[in-house]
Amino acid sequence: MLKDILARLQEKQAATGESGVAAAFELNWECLELEAQKLACLLSLFALAPIPWTLVESAASASNLEFDLKANRTILIERYLLQELAEETYQIHDRIQELLRQKLEELAEVDELKRGFCQAMVAIAQDIPQTPTLIEITQASPAIPHIEEVATVYQAWLNEDNLMWPFVGLNRFYQGQGAYEQALPWLQKCLSTTRERFGEEHPDVANSLNNLAYLYYFQGKYSEAEPLYIQALAMRKRLLGEEHPHVANGLNNLAALYNSQGKYSEAEPLYIQALAMRKRLLGDEHPDVATSLNNLAGLYYSQGKYSEAEPLYIQALAIQKRLLGDEHPDVATSLNNLAELYNSQGKYSKAEALYIEALAMKKRLLGDEHPSVATSLNNLAGLYDKQGKYSEAEPLYIQALEMSKHLLGDEHPDVANSLNNLALLYKSQSKYSEAEPLYIQALAIQKRLLGDEHPDVATSLSNLAELYKSQGKYSEAEALFIEALAMRQRLLGDEHPDVAISLNNLAGLYYSQGKYSEAKALYLEALVILEKRLGADHPHTVTVRDNLEYLRQHSEP
Repeated sequence: MLKDILARLQEKQAATGESGVAAAFELNWECLELEAQKLACLLSLFALAPIPWTLVESAASASNLEFDLKANRTILIERYLLQELAEETYQIHDRIQELLRQKLEELAEVDELKRGFCQAMVAIAQDIPQTPTLIEITQASPAIPHIEEVATVYQAWLNEDNLMWPFVGLNRFYQGQGAYEQALPWLQKCLSTTRERFGEEHPDVANSLNNLAYLYYFQGKYSEAEPLYIQALAMRKRLLGEEHPHVANGLNNLAALYNSQGKYSEAEPLYIQALAMRKRLLGDEHPDVATSLNNLAGLYYSQGKYSEAEPLYIQALAIQKRLLGDEHPDVATSLNNLAELYNSQGKYSKAEALYIEALAMKKRLLGDEHPSVATSLNNLAGLYDKQGKYSEAEPLYIQALEMSKHLLGDEHPDVANSLNNLALLYKSQSKYSEAEPLYIQALAIQKRLLGDEHPDVATSLSNLAELYKSQGKYSEAEALFIEALAMRQRLLGDEHPDVAISLNNLAGLYYSQGKYSEAKALYLEALVILEKRLGADHPHTVTVRDNLEYLRQHSEP
């Protein structure tokens, strides 16, 4: 048999002058039955990457190939057209793929094979959840190069209902790991592809705009996200009507953006509208309703309305556990949110237990390297820092900072937050020379990303002022304290707990300078706000009350 093949190969080369590979391929091709030829052509559609046989079976089924696949697979291996890499995993050489794709175009079933391949890959893309776990990432990984092949080479064989799915699946795969830069080109390509297929006014174009905005939001690119969110929401309202789950989703996303920018008065009505719409359309027991409850609670938390936030957080967590089970990334996020609330209320033991539970769950589900894990590390470190457990806080802060930089890049709000927190820790330990450059770096990042008017900018100004006060640089500190206070009053209103904290900080500076009457007035103003908003027993309230009493004891005759 081998002698016959070599003899025919030499004869063919002499007659045609073809290259050795092409001639050998042509010789092998002529020896194949039609079924083996069809399988080889189907395999040529896959990317130049390992091919799990289960993917081939799915593509063959979708292409209506009903012959014995494994028997023909053996023939292709024997003919050196297919290489076995591991058990049930195969690959085709790039030159062989090129030649097979030429043969594919000669088959009567060429379009059916291409559509079947695309259909099989779309089904896998659809199975990648919005927030994939580490296990789900691992399961999807072998199919990713082949889904990418559909998105780049075979778009024409995707029907209108499936056009977005390869791009959506790829985005979920990469964004779910915090690999935002790898996700970005797929969402940009999704937008251009849907526009090219459908024109400017189509629900999938609106969905593409929304998805791209969502990614920009996670990257901290708020100015790039906002116009896309607004455009997507307006388009959805025109195309789908005012009452539609996609419209509720658009309202919720735009509200989240405004919340992150400190535009609370703009965010609240959108959150409330989205929640009401989701309840009407989806019922009270739905993951999207839990998301809306969580988001509205987060807004109230940001405004210091803790009594309004807590029942919403608890309700959202209960819904998620009923619908998603106890082990789910959304459940971990809700646990973390509730812990943040308890931390702010001074309920440290309750907060710590939830922080630790959320962190462990995120590591199990998302892996050790993930932006959400970095957030949990940062939050737990913040709790320890607040309790004076500096040796426990520092390694967590450093780990969170390094992870955020690695995953998100140096220019991201989460990186600025980590820098700020680590600086605060060093300042608490009187390590001023280590704290100052971190504070300045964080403030610069926030101004670039968030603009000059943002609650986080006000916090950074206040932190830097505290550092200068501790160093006796009173004039520098006063200017920053006053700027932070004015900004918080403009953005948050006169009765926000953060405004009270600014009043307390400025009062502390005046006390240090012997300006007792100015300090007393500010302490009193801060105390009124905190007693009203947080209650008499909150740690912040107790601190201000103690500061006021100390001033009275040491400054009044």
